[in-house]
Amino acid sequence: MPPRIPTPQDFSPSPFPPNSLTLTYPNPPESTTSILLLFHGLGDTHAPFASFARNLALPGVLAIAVRGVNPLPAALFPPSPSPTEGGGGEAGGYHWGDDLRIGGSAGGEGLGLDADPGFNKAKGWIMDRLIGEVLVGKCGWSFGDVMLFGFGQGGSLALGLAAGVGKGRVRVEEVQVEVGGGLGAEGAVFKGVVSVGGALPASMVPSFSAREKAKTPVLVCCGRESEAVDEDAVEVLEREFEQVKVVRWKRASDGMPSNREEALPMMQFFAERLRSGWL
Repeated sequence: MPPRIPTPQDFSPSPFPPNSLTLTYPNPPESTTSILLLFHGLGDTHAPFASFARNLALPGVLAIAVRGVNPLPAALFPPSPSPTEGGGGEAGGYHWGDDLRIGGSAGGEGLGLDADPGFNKAKGWIMDRLIGEVLVGKCGWSFGDVMLFGFGQGGSLALGLAAGVGKGRVRVEEVQVEVGGGLGAEGAVFKGVVSVGGALPASMVPSFSAREKAKTPVLVCCGRESEAVDEDAVEVLEREFEQVKVVRWKRASDGMPSNREEALPMMQFFAERLRSGWL
C-alpha cells in the first residue's frame, strides 16, 4: 500500500507534548511525496522554523518543525533572537541535549554550553516515536522519504541521526522497526541532511569498529571562520559519511542563510534530493 499522509492527530496525544510540532503541508496536501524534519538551534523554538519551511515551499514536501526535548531555564538564559525572523524566541527556549553543561566548548552557540551534551533522549524521541511509530509504523513511509534540516545544535542532532542508520552503522540489538526500510534496518538511508553551523557530535558516532560509511547525502553550510565546523569537524564528517559537501560562506560567522548567495547551495541540494529516487 502507498504511504498515508500524516495528520496532526497521528502525533497526539502521547507521546508528543502539546504544541511541540508544527506541520506545514504542500499545496495540495495530497501532493506529498517527501517529509522534511526541521530542528531548531539552542535556546530557540520550532515556531520560526515552521515559518522558514513555509517560505521554502518545497514542492511535494510535508515539513514538520520539531521543538527541542528540554527547556532552558528562563532565569538563566534570556529570550534569544530567532535566526530566521529576527524576532525574540520564548524565554529560555529549548535545547536537544541530555544535560546542561556550562562552560562548554566551541559550537555552544554563545550560551556557554557544551556543544556535545549527549543526545540520547532526543535520538530516542525522534527515531523511536516520531519516525518509528508515526511516519514508518502508522503511515508507511520509509527513511528514503525523509530529509533532515537543522540549525546549530539542531544541525548536530540531524547529522547524528543520519550517522546512526544504514548498513554497518547500527547494532543488531538496536533494530526496533523494519517497515519499508524503516528504523534501524540495514538498508536505511535518509533522503538527505542539511546542517547549518552544526557539526557531527562525537557522542552520536557509532562506537563499534569496521563500520561502513553512512550513505545519507550531507550538506553542511557555515561561516568561513566557523568554530563549530572547523577542519577537525570536516574530517570527522568525511570519515563517517560517504557523500559530504561543506559550503563556507563569505561572512565569518555561522547563522541561517541571509541572502540568495548563501541560500543557493541549500536550495540546489534540496532540488537534487527531491529529484532522486532511492539511493
